[in-house]
Amino acid sequence: MTIISTKELNIYFERSSPKSNGSILYIGGTGGDLRNKPNQMDSPLSDLFEIISYDQRGLGQTTKPPGDYSMQQYADDAADLLDELEIDNIIVMGVSFGGMVAQELSKRHPSRVSKLVLACTSSGGQGGSSYPLHELEELTEDEKLELGIKINDLRITDHWINDNKESWNSIKRAARTRLTHKSDPKNLIKQLLARKKHNTYKDLPNIDIPVFLLGGKYDGIAPVSNMKAMHQQIRQSRLEFYEGGHLFLVQDKRAFKDISDWLLL
Repeated sequence: MTIISTKELNIYFERSSPKSNGSILYIGGTGGDLRNKPNQMDSPLSDLFEIISYDQRGLGQTTKPPGDYSMQQYADDAADLLDELEIDNIIVMGVSFGGMVAQELSKRHPSRVSKLVLACTSSGGQGGSSYPLHELEELTEDEKLELGIKINDLRITDHWINDNKESWNSIKRAARTRLTHKSDPKNLIKQLLARKKHNTYKDLPNIDIPVFLLGGKYDGIAPVSNMKAMHQQIRQSRLEFYEGGHLFLVQDKRAFKDISDWLLL
C-alpha cells in the first residue's frame, strides 16, 4: 500500500503478493476507494494472480486535481502508473466505469494490454451508454439510494418491494452502511461527467487482443443490449451473462471462476 508519483498525479495503489500466473491491473468503478472493504484486492482472482489496483483521479487517496476530468486522462493515468511500476504489458480487467477506462486504455495505449476483461460496462455511442448516473446527483439522498438499488438489479421492482418489504428495508440498510469512505461530491461529479462523454464504439474493432465480456442478466446500469453490442464490435471477444445485476461478480460465483479459467487458457 503506497503512493507513487506519475506525470500528473500522486496515485494511491495496492498490489497483492506475486503469483506465477502473472499480474492483473484491476480498474474499479464509479466512486471507487480502496479503503472500502472488501474490494477488488479481496477477489478470488488474487488466489491465482497478482492484483494491482489504484484509486483513480479525484477519488480515495489519489490526487484530486482542479478542473474537469476526461476519459482520456483516466486512461493515461493508468498508463502512467504502469510506467512508474516498470510494467510494459499486462492483463487488464475493468469493471463498470473501470471497463470504460480499460477500453480507452486499449485505444490509446494498445501495446500495454495483453488480455482484456470487461465487466458490466458499455461502449457509449451506437453501442449504448450506461445509465446516466450523473442524473442521480440531482435527487435527495433517499431517492438516490432507492433508485440506485433498483437500477443495480432490475428484479427489484415496485411489485417485488410491495411483496418483500422486510428484505427491501434490509437492502437499504446495507446500502447505507456499505461505504465507510464516501467520495467527495465535487470530485465524484467530475468522474460522472467524464463518464457521460464516454464513446469507444467505433474504435472497438481495432482491439486486436482476446477480450472476455461479462454481464449481469438483470443489470440496469450496463444493460444486456450494451454488452451484446460490444461483442459484435470486438473480433476476438467472448460474451457471457450471469445470474445477477450490476453486482453479478459477487452474486454469481461462476463469474470469477470463468475469468480465471479464461485467463489461464
